[in-house]
Amino acid sequence: MPTTRPRHTITETPSVKAALDKLRAKLGRSERIDFAELVTLGAQVKTRRLADQSEEARRARREMIDWILSGNGPKVDVEAADEVKHLGLIARYDDE
Repeated sequence: MPTTRPRHTITETPSVKAALDKLRAKLGRSERIDFAELVTLGAQVKTRRLADQSEEARRARREMIDWILSGNGPKVDVEAADEVKHLGLIARYDDE
């Protein structure tokens, strides 16, 4: 079908096939893989990972490490930290 938008081709190399096979197993035979959704989700994850590699993120991690090792960090709201941890675990579970 003619289009003015770029098209992309995906070859199921062994690693791509393994990842898609896991997804197919969870979806079952009746549901087709939505490759546009996979690309969108993958791009979002990759963008977050790249943002985490910024100089600002590295500096923040170093500062946190220094706080932990020295014991001179800011006061922590333990209940809020537990909530963030719990929500993070839920988000990671959904990504798998």
